[in-house]
Amino acid sequence: MKVITHSGHFQPDDVFAIAALSLMLGDFELVRSRDPEVIKTGDYVVDVGREYDPEKNRFDHHQAGGAGTRKNGVSYSSIGLIWKHYGIQLSGSEEVASRIDEKLIQPLDLNDNGQTFFTADAVYPYLVDDALYAFQPTWKEGDVFDERFGEAVEIAKKILAREIKRTREELEARELVEALYQAMPDKKLLVMDQNYPAGDLFETHPEILFTVKPDATNATWKVTAVRENKHDFKNRKDLPAAWAGKTDQDLQELTGVADATFCHNARFVAAAKSKEGAITLAKLALES
Repeated sequence: MKVITHSGHFQPDDVFAIAALSLMLGDFELVRSRDPEVIKTGDYVVDVGREYDPEKNRFDHHQAGGAGTRKNGVSYSSIGLIWKHYGIQLSGSEEVASRIDEKLIQPLDLNDNGQTFFTADAVYPYLVDDALYAFQPTWKEGDVFDERFGEAVEIAKKILAREIKRTREELEARELVEALYQAMPDKKLLVMDQNYPAGDLFETHPEILFTVKPDATNATWKVTAVRENKHDFKNRKDLPAAWAGKTDQDLQELTGVADATFCHNARFVAAAKSKEGAITLAKLALES
């Protein structure tokens, strides 16, 4: 099995496209070339060759007219084309594939096609694209593009595999969390005995203001404010202003919760050593 992509400078779309094929196909011979005669020999050709023909396993988007556009206006780059045809096979379900397309693949496509997808007025975020561009050889390193490309692909494989796993397990938790919520007497508060992801529930139940659940290490129980939406840090309701930055005895005296341990300055999370203590903090916050 031979997979071909272009030589020289690489971009995140071809890095992730090769990473996805590696997860799907296993071992194959990777050739990086722009030679038309070499390109003809590929079983899969990605991001080079100026041809998009999935029946022939050709996945380029640089030809005149590109390689298509989603309904939302996001044009396909090479990783978008690979994911369009093999995302369900790689992720195991249409819903998982769709979520990963929205979260990871479309931003990669936008960046590669020169389409703006957000504005940054102050601090520009460090993107996965930036992390992969860091693997480009510097002016002092010379022609080591193939070596650096291979290193970048290994990183992309890990990212993609983890996104698939996390998305699958987030969806597995959805029904469990919904059942817990339906049993709650106060619909403004969701209490969970495990560190379940609950993002889907927040989108469909705008009345939820706080969650209580153990942290990932089970060392403490956290009260967390629910954000207005997943893309910013504005809370539906902040924790009380008087709690901000308080820890241990100061917070305990202020709240009357004997095992309270801290409240973040930004008032989006507080903690106690026990479930009961965290629930009490949450109820106090609801009443404030």
